[in-house]
Amino acid sequence: MPAPRSTETTAPPGTSTPENTLTPATTTTAVTDAPHGTTPEPAPDRLTRQQFTVIALLLTSAFVVILNETTMGVALPAVMDDFGITESSGQWLTTGFLLTMAVVIPTTGWLLQRLGTRGAFILAMSLFSAGTLLAAIAPAFGVLVAARVVQATGTAIMMPLLMTTVMSTVPHHRRGRVMGNVSMVIAVAPALGPSMSGAVVTALGWREVFWVVLPIALLALTLGALLVRDVADRARNRLDPLSLVLSVGAFGGLVYGLSALGESARHAMAVSPVVPIVAGAAFLALFVWRQLVLQRTDAALLDLRVFRAPGFTVGLAVMAVSMIAMFGMIIGLPLVLQRAMGLSPVTSGLLMLPGGLAMGVLGPVVGRLYDRLGPRPLVLPGVAAVGVSMVVFATLTPTSAVWLVLVGHMVLSLGLAFIFTPTFTSALGGLVPSLYSHGSAAVATVQQLAGAAGTALFVALLTLRSVALLDDGASQAQATAGGAQLAFSVGGAVVVVALVLATRLRRTDAPDGAPAAH
Repeated sequence: MPAPRSTETTAPPGTSTPENTLTPATTTTAVTDAPHGTTPEPAPDRLTRQQFTVIALLLTSAFVVILNETTMGVALPAVMDDFGITESSGQWLTTGFLLTMAVVIPTTGWLLQRLGTRGAFILAMSLFSAGTLLAAIAPAFGVLVAARVVQATGTAIMMPLLMTTVMSTVPHHRRGRVMGNVSMVIAVAPALGPSMSGAVVTALGWREVFWVVLPIALLALTLGALLVRDVADRARNRLDPLSLVLSVGAFGGLVYGLSALGESARHAMAVSPVVPIVAGAAFLALFVWRQLVLQRTDAALLDLRVFRAPGFTVGLAVMAVSMIAMFGMIIGLPLVLQRAMGLSPVTSGLLMLPGGLAMGVLGPVVGRLYDRLGPRPLVLPGVAAVGVSMVVFATLTPTSAVWLVLVGHMVLSLGLAFIFTPTFTSALGGLVPSLYSHGSAAVATVQQLAGAAGTALFVALLTLRSVALLDDGASQAQATAGGAQLAFSVGGAVVVVALVLATRLRRTDAPDGAPAAH
């Protein structure tokens, strides 16, 4: 009887390599017509050294670019003093960054397929490095805002690139632990950003925040140019100009409108936030229509067939609701700590640091548990923990004990740790390889929209309730605490939606050697 034969297999154009392989483009596998009674050669179980190195490099690069995302909040007062600008003008350092992310991320599905892994990485880190250098030497505030826009463009490419690379190279049964490291980056980097920025600004100045980051970015760019290779064949689809215009109007309008919604609760604005929100929704409807037409010929800027994949919509919905709660906490809790309880910015930041670090450390642990248990046994208790933390925060008053805040934030962080890795992995696990880049882009886009919605919801509720209490004669501290109580109570109600959705989560990734679900 003849021995099993081997054959060289190559992924067809427009798709990535089969999911049970680890090599970027080709692999030698045992065919299925092996003699009766023999066992086919098992799929490789571990990453190659090159793949491990590339993923580690992408994780490090993503950490740096996301860390940069949260550095300007602490540095803003120093920037305002240096350039002589108002707080409303200074906020464009953050608003411009978020708007750029919202506009660029939906294009990354097309961009990753067009440029490939290596080209997308070099573009992302080149833009980020150039923006960082320009920010460090910016002679005027307008130049600094432009530099942040360039930085944001590189940042927007990096996270979808990282998730797509993980999905394309890591075997199904090991994806949880690797995606756990992705969650660790997402959790720890934003938590460390303000702390790092505060220390550098205090000791050296705001420009040095960028000078500290620049050498790391340049080193990552150099190593990436040498080490990163494509993990899938490139697609040669042309960029649809109309889709790009509609994307800018849709996601830019929604994020700007939601961001301005919270600000409008504090004071009247020249243009009501409802205008960009309604315009953004109209552009979004047109964008969806255009993508449905283009995806018939695989030419969509953002392929919406990802929402038909098993588990994608449910996983994405749970993640979005959790993001609303997390960003609401990020904006609401410091206000309570500083304006109601009288704590300093440094103290409030330190109170929130342990939770962020714990969430990051737990990422790989939760990933390993996901590989064994699937999403639902992890996400359900995680969502319940987030709900409990919201109840704790809704009881805070100006005289509450500091330890109660610390415990509540730790419970919240642990709950989020048990949510993000399983929802990321299960949502993307049901996709066919050719849709990984579009799925990653959709996940990142929803993250941005959920973050803006969470911020707007909490700020608007807190402000409106605070103003009403002040009119009734309450002190500023009492009014802030009362507004926060309402905001966190509504946040708890929102978490109930995530709890209901989490009961529908299923494991979607196929076992190694089997095709992914369509």
